[in-house]
Amino acid sequence: MPQSEIDAIRTLLTVKPRPVGWAERRARLDEVGSTWSPADDIKCKAVDCDGVRGEWSIAPGSDTKKVLLYFHGGGYCSGSIVSHRRLVTEAGRAAKMRTLAIDYRLAPEHPFPAQHEDALTAWRFLRKQGLDARNIAVGGDSAGGNLALSLISRLRAAGEARPACAWLVSPWTDLTMSGATLASRDLVDPLIHKAYLEELADAYAPEPTDLTDPLISPLFANFSRFPPMLIQVGSAETLLSDATRLAEAAGAADVEVRLEVWPHMIHAWPLWNAALADGRRALAAAGDFIRARIP
Repeated sequence: MPQSEIDAIRTLLTVKPRPVGWAERRARLDEVGSTWSPADDIKCKAVDCDGVRGEWSIAPGSDTKKVLLYFHGGGYCSGSIVSHRRLVTEAGRAAKMRTLAIDYRLAPEHPFPAQHEDALTAWRFLRKQGLDARNIAVGGDSAGGNLALSLISRLRAAGEARPACAWLVSPWTDLTMSGATLASRDLVDPLIHKAYLEELADAYAPEPTDLTDPLISPLFANFSRFPPMLIQVGSAETLLSDATRLAEAAGAADVEVRLEVWPHMIHAWPLWNAALADGRRALAAAGDFIRARIP
């Protein structure tokens, strides 16, 4: 990968001053995330998932009987279907299946557990469409990866069928912020810093919430009987430790785990796949992983 590609994305992310306030942050993520529109051959359709906003997408040749259920990132306080549309639609193309992107409620207006309620509603909406759990993959980046893991924990606790696999990009798994790379990668990560994460965590799960609750920090979950998971993370991001420790914890529970650490990549880099070869390669790898685990 030409270094100039990731440098151009870094410039895109830092050319404007860091936004202040939730409205500005949300607008900025929608802006930079949607720099490149979905491909012309993608069909998108809004859907009401029993009260939760969602969007179907499908690429030519995709299997409508299989679905990637996707939760966007944004620290539980920003992000949307708009900011992640290019990522989600191209992930569906790579996996050769439909996608369902979810616009769950955001903090601080809607703190924990509102997002979890919306994720569970979306999952049950899919199941009511007649989809077998074995034909559903769940995915998410950053806080969306956190939400995907927590959804699986809730399904297991309820004795319900679980998805075929999980795809996690730069997952934020530890809201206690104990990862070593929060310090060691601070100077090279253009997006995510400890003080920012602490602000997000306080908005999403304000005191006296216990941040070690496995539904809030899935790093501390029991991963017994979890489905196979693919974890993709960049070497230049502060959440690297959140991903590597997740892989270790899941592997210790005998879960099938594939951990990919992508050199020079930043937080949630597949968002900019239209202009980033390593973003496209990461999506292709995710597509291969998902298709291998859904018959």
